[in-house]
Amino acid sequence: MNEVISVVSNEIPAALPEDQIYNTIGDEGFTRLIAAFYRRVPTDDILGPLYPQQDFAGAEERLRLFLIQRFGGPTTYSNQRGHPRLRMRHAPFPVDERARNRWIQLMEQALQEANLPPQALPALRKYFLDTATFMINHSPNEPNTRLNQRG
Repeated sequence: MNEVISVVSNEIPAALPEDQIYNTIGDEGFTRLIAAFYRRVPTDDILGPLYPQQDFAGAEERLRLFLIQRFGGPTTYSNQRGHPRLRMRHAPFPVDERARNRWIQLMEQALQEANLPPQALPALRKYFLDTATFMINHSPNEPNTRLNQRG
């Protein structure tokens, strides 16, 4: 008599390369992720004040389109806005280590809420950590005049 033995594996599938993330999670996955992130930002005591209060919806759309493009999807972001120039676009905002850490914390919460496939998470987390660190443009000892210079 042949027995069929079912084996359940708890192994996580191999991490996806960055350019395959979009093919796996699509617009829907990025929409869930970025919506979950921006639900947290307006009331956050560190990040909320960095955003123009009337533009949370615009910021959400721009981040979603940027990440879709960055991870292998359509180039809508660049078609609409040109080269991303992340450091230049964030220069008016005082991004210090506290802001970086909070951004990572809220994005990690959003990743958990969005319930994306586990094989997509390593590349997303690495990109978020590396890029958030790269965006630091302000030390705690500098006067905080950047927001006052915006028009």
